[in-house]
Amino acid sequence: MKYQFHTTAKRAAFVMAVLPLTVHVQAAEHNASPSSSEAVLNPMVVTAALAPRTADESLASVTVLDEATLRRQDPTSLTDLLRGQPGVDVTSNGSFGKTSSVYVRGTGSDSAVLLIDGIRLRSATTGGAAWQHLDPRMFQRAEIVRGPRGSLYGADAVGGVIQLFTPEGGEQGPQPRFSIGGGSFNTQRLSAGISGQEGSTRYSFAGSHFNTDGQPVRRGGDDKGYDNTSALARVAHTFESGVETGVLALRARGNTEYDGGNIDFVQQVAGVYMDVPVSDTWRSRLTLSEARDDSENFTETSVSTFETQTLTARWENTFNIAAHEWIVGAEHSEDSVSGTTDYDEGSRNNTAVFTQALWDFSPFTVQGSLRLDDNEAYGEEVTGGLALGYDVDNYHTLRTSYGTAFKAPTFNDLYFPGFGNPELNAETSETFEVGVRGQYDDFFWDLAAYQTNVDDLIAFTSQQGMFAAFNVDRARIRGAELSAGAELNDWTLQAALTYTDPENRDTGNRLVRRASQSLRLDADHELGDWSVGGSLIAQNHRFDNAANTQRLGGFGLVNLRAGWEFAPLWSARVTLENAFDKEYSTTRDYLNAGRAGFLSVHFGQ
Repeated sequence: MKYQFHTTAKRAAFVMAVLPLTVHVQAAEHNASPSSSEAVLNPMVVTAALAPRTADESLASVTVLDEATLRRQDPTSLTDLLRGQPGVDVTSNGSFGKTSSVYVRGTGSDSAVLLIDGIRLRSATTGGAAWQHLDPRMFQRAEIVRGPRGSLYGADAVGGVIQLFTPEGGEQGPQPRFSIGGGSFNTQRLSAGISGQEGSTRYSFAGSHFNTDGQPVRRGGDDKGYDNTSALARVAHTFESGVETGVLALRARGNTEYDGGNIDFVQQVAGVYMDVPVSDTWRSRLTLSEARDDSENFTETSVSTFETQTLTARWENTFNIAAHEWIVGAEHSEDSVSGTTDYDEGSRNNTAVFTQALWDFSPFTVQGSLRLDDNEAYGEEVTGGLALGYDVDNYHTLRTSYGTAFKAPTFNDLYFPGFGNPELNAETSETFEVGVRGQYDDFFWDLAAYQTNVDDLIAFTSQQGMFAAFNVDRARIRGAELSAGAELNDWTLQAALTYTDPENRDTGNRLVRRASQSLRLDADHELGDWSVGGSLIAQNHRFDNAANTQRLGGFGLVNLRAGWEFAPLWSARVTLENAFDKEYSTTRDYLNAGRAGFLSVHFGQ
């Protein structure tokens, strides 16, 4: 079923769907306190349903990278952490702060939403997020939700949603922490922070600096450096009435070099929220936020700037009764663009209303959602989703789902001088998925298969006597994902096997830069005060052009790591990335880093 109605019909369908449902406002309760092993293997996930659900209850394909995982792997970049995760593919134009793309389930790099504590971050000009400029040490955990979430998050949630969470602050007094380290390519890493709780106020403050001479991004080239300085501030206070207010600010700025020039960048999110318990069964939350993606590009002959800003107001109301939950909300956002390029339009706004039902009729569960977006640039879009779950027994859950989503045309698509096409429609998609999960005391496994059909893909091509962006292509993406994990005898094991068939339906070719097969294995072992571990990441070939004539070979990477807690609150870690010095590329003519070793010393919990 495709949601393509005339304006009046769209609004009528949405009102008819929402009004009867708001009469039955109910929500699920979660009384059990999971054990440590259960929390690792069956963690709480909030991104999939706007509400806390364990992984086996979420009715979606989810992966959680917790704080322990981030500490063990100690990655130098966020993309290193995401590469090879179930359904996730990563490409980059070199290492250390070079342009990177994250593909979720074979969809485009601008068809996955990135959230930081609920605030969306992306470039309004290109549509994608600058994943390469986010320091993983600023975050406590990550949730990867695969499959369409347009009915919850609006535009671009076609392949899925990745949400990063910053530290909230603990239940104790001040807890300081810092780390210092360095390694290959004259790399230095510094970070420090403090978090805790005083009375009813929680806080977390942190800063980090990363600097490297880098390596050549092309054969025979010069080293291309990168530096990034990041800062985080987060404070929340709970009043006696139960009302909670909080603020968040995260900013990263620095410089990255490339062949022919360098770029100064700024990535920033900031927000303030108020969460109000209106009654025993109704909580209301209002969030006001700003996100910025700014860059200044220096070449030998010119300087160009692009500054994009998104202002958002989001209001969510959650209603609980017995074992059911209902969420009703509204959102308004404004994108604006400024800089040296004179776009035909400098801003656009979007208004949306959405609703979701989470029903528990054990052993059956149901998740239904619907959203209407009205954008002044490309019109109205209605998206919806329906997921059904069935608990076969205490250990196995079956799920099936259907969802629609859309990818919004960017400012470049619509308004770039000489190339933009203001008549573009949004790309639309529909996805069918079936899955089964086995959840046990010491291990889990999850198997999912899906098909996504995408219409009106946006491409720059020659039509109507002009070269511009047009809605011309169709895509069909089929895939399957198998993931598993275990906590056994001081071993932590994770495995992910992904098959993706992203096909351009008009040509029969594979979509550009997507690998079709991927394997990731992570193994870590605790030995008293010591720990050792490693990761294997293997992917097959991909193509760098739409005609599939420029083939990039597959590769296998081995990353090794070890840790030593040599005193209370003190530890040392060593990592060896690409241990066998594999030369590999994920985009044509660009090389990723070879073997690289790093050593760091840490203080704090």
